[in-house]
Amino acid sequence: MNNELIFISGFLVFILAMLAIDLGLFANPDKPVSIKRAALMSVVWITFALCFYLLILKYGNLLHHIDNFATLQQINISNFHHLTLDPHNLPASLQLYRNNLALEFISGYVVEYALSVDNIFVMVLIFTAFAVEPKYYHKVLFWGIIGAIIMRFFFIFVGASLIEHFHWILYLFGAFLLYTGVMMFINRNEKAEVDPEKHTIVKLASRYLAVHPHFSGNRFFIKIDHKKLITPLFLVLLIIEATDLLFAVDSIPAIFSVTKDPYIVFFSNIFAILGLRSMFFLLVNIIDKFHYLKTGLAVLLAFIGLKMLGANYVDKLGLTTGNSLLIILTILLASMVASLLFPKKKAAHR
Repeated sequence: MNNELIFISGFLVFILAMLAIDLGLFANPDKPVSIKRAALMSVVWITFALCFYLLILKYGNLLHHIDNFATLQQINISNFHHLTLDPHNLPASLQLYRNNLALEFISGYVVEYALSVDNIFVMVLIFTAFAVEPKYYHKVLFWGIIGAIIMRFFFIFVGASLIEHFHWILYLFGAFLLYTGVMMFINRNEKAEVDPEKHTIVKLASRYLAVHPHFSGNRFFIKIDHKKLITPLFLVLLIIEATDLLFAVDSIPAIFSVTKDPYIVFFSNIFAILGLRSMFFLLVNIIDKFHYLKTGLAVLLAFIGLKMLGANYVDKLGLTTGNSLLIILTILLASMVASLLFPKKKAAHR
């Protein structure tokens, strides 16, 4: 078994183990997740992501089984890196490569984590529209994340294969992200709504599946007269999955602006998704206070789109991975600080 397969297999085993522990230790069917527990979960997942960053910093070259300069140079070129490597100093070249790979991972992680906030806005609307009790949020989000990991795995590696064979797709991604950013900015003040009766997923499920009209605790399925029916809670799960699919269309191309290495895209994406659930429980009651966050995300998407469109000039403009990360963090921090300094004015009641 080669190092690449060991690296990936170890990562997947770790994720499955942590999800199993999370389901066993943090899930309580009778109580909603508390802010204290959500904070603990957030710290745990962020710590794991930082530990993985250090792992790449130390052993990142093993990911592609790089043990000689020729292989290193080939990977450097195939993943569109622009590192100046020294053929006479393999250890220094490997360290430079690992440093860049680790920085790409943490940058992709920050981008995905930031874009996930917009997902939280929609999740809150979905749970509210379907009148889901807070104590059932955890189960829906847990299984939603399982589905998201599977979907992201497929999309990321298909996207990487397309980029490898058709480099021009990067410009298509860039144009799409720029358009998305502009539209998000234009529509930033519009209030999104979710209509349970008119939602496409609800209509399709009602047409092709047997749907029970009422919730049955935290159950996704219920059997009545020897017939298996899906509950409204399962409908909510399907809608959450469909929503994540739409968000993946933005977030995955965004991370490809940071790195073209499909494994780094996958690792950063998955760590951010795993932290999404705990972040949801932290922000669910205060998300509306950060009303400038949508503006920040719009600017972030536009910046990433422009960076992808101007890929040939990135180095000349000094937009290294490190500098891009600083710009991304500045955009996010500025939007959050502005939200706190200039709170949204409450509508006057007549």
